Parts: sequence; C-alpha cells; structure tokens
Amino acid sequence: MNYSDVFREIASELDEIEDRGQLAAYIPELSHVDPSQFGACLITTKNEQFFLGDYKTMFSIQSIFKVLALALARGLRENHLWDRVGVEPSGSPFNSLVQLEYEQGIPRNPLINAGALVVCDVLLTHLKNPRQEFIEFVRDLAGDQDIDYCSRVADSERRTGHKNAAMVNLIKAYGNITNDVDRVLDFYCDLCSIEMSCNQLAQAFLFQAANGINPLNGREVVSVGRSKRINAIMQLCGFYDEAGEFAFKVGLPGKSGVGGGIIAVHPGKYSIAVWSPRLNAKGNSFKGMKFLELFTTRTASSIF
Repeated sequence: MNYSDVFREIASELDEIEDRGQLAAYIPELSHVDPSQFGACLITTKNEQFFLGDYKTMFSIQSIFKVLALALARGLRENHLWDRVGVEPSGSPFNSLVQLEYEQGIPRNPLINAGALVVCDVLLTHLKNPRQEFIEFVRDLAGDQDIDYCSRVADSERRTGHKNAAMVNLIKAYGNITNDVDRVLDFYCDLCSIEMSCNQLAQAFLFQAANGINPLNGREVVSVGRSKRINAIMQLCGFYDEAGEFAFKVGLPGKSGVGGGIIAVHPGKYSIAVWSPRLNAKGNSFKGMKFLELFTTRTASSIF
C-alpha cells in the first residue's frame, strides 16, 4: 500500500478541521513549542518508510517513555513487578491521587504516572547507571546516538511536578518504593524530557511490531510473550481515561505523551508515530488522534 498518498489525503482533510487543542502549559517549557507543527512517520517491518510534515523535528516524548521503561524493566530480574503494579485500565486521569490512595499504593497500571514511578524505582534498583543505561537503550532501539535528555524540560518538570511528588511519597508510605523518593522523581523527570522525532520514535517502537526483536540488529529486546503483553497494556491503558475511545476509533495498541506525540503499533506490520503539540481535554494530541482514526479507517488496518 502507498501510505504516502494516504498521508497526504488525510493531511489535506485535517487542514479543514479547527485544532481546538491547547499546549501543555502546566509544564512551562512545553508552552514554547510552535503549536502549528505536525509530523508523521510509518515504518513497516520490511523497513519501508513513509513520512509527512515535521517528521524529523525533535519534541519531548513525555509519557511515551513509560512503554520503553516497562520493556527495559521486564528484561531485569524483577520477579515481583506485577505484585507492585497492576495491568488494569485506570479510567482516571494520568495523575490521579484518589485511585492510588484507594488501592493502597499499588498503581492500576504501568502507563499512568504512579505506575511509571514504580517502574522507575525498579530500574534504579537494578541498573548500575540508570540514566546512562536508559538513554543507551533508547538510542539502540532507534539506531540514533543523537537522542538525549533535555535539561530545560526536566528542570521545568521538577519545578512544577507537585502531584508527581505527592504520588511518589504516597507510594513510599505504602512501602512500594524502595529508593529515595527524590532520586525516583529526578529519574522520572529525566525520562519524560527525552526528545525524539516521529522518525526516531517509529523506529524505536518497531520491536513491538516484530515480536520483541529489534529489526536494526536482530537482537531480542523482550520475549514474544512479553511483547504481546506490552502491546495489550498499551491497548488497554495507553491513553488514560481516553483508552476506550482510542481503541474504538483507531484500534491499535498505542501510547500518548503530553508533548503531543503518539506512537501506535500494528503487530506484524508497522509502527507509526504522529506529533501535533495541541492537546485535547484528556491530554492527548487533538490532531494526532484524528489523524490515526482516519488512517486506520482508510487503510483498514485496525487490529480488530
């Protein structure tokens, strides 16, 4: 299929739709992004690549890192991960404290903030140099050594992430954080700050379309079984309290970030990344969601 033609058709249609989204201004550094930008990149498991717009522009991946952190954590000797974090959809905003209190410090899933904080705690426990090892893991997946953290975004997160600080302390109070809370929070903010393009993201997530194998080097990132389960968690939990809407309209496992990026995977076929900075009321890219809905409809490539 010529995805380039489909991309252009959808882009033309989106030009006629008013982008009613807003920048994630509660993280001050993200409020400086040009809101008119839009990019998309699809890479097939046969290494066919299709691009649109600002597909090489770097942006803050934010919560998209949570899937990669989970993949790295699943390769470590953490035998009790699923005792410490669940796999159920939250049905609540990504930074809900109410649900965390009710469930006594066991986050509902690893793709909400509380769950990602627990996964960060796991990585801090098992990695000798967590910050360096994580970025090397991402660079290896994307085949690009230029990917890095953004200190400005990380600092902006630290100055304003009061709910995240409350969450990690609450989880610690229930005994589900083993490391120092400031260290966990600093690491979490660093991972949110990673900057990537649509091109790099689509490449980095291609292992989830290839049964856990990194197509760039043929090495196993996660086992087939773990790849299947990570895709299932993305399908159920990747869009917080809009996960059902995404499954209904798009029909792919995916993950969003408040930097405006969305990554989605069609197992066995492709990974696709889109980026548009303005967010809808649920914290997901307004145009990115529309683009993917039109894309899977036009190409009949939903998993359902």
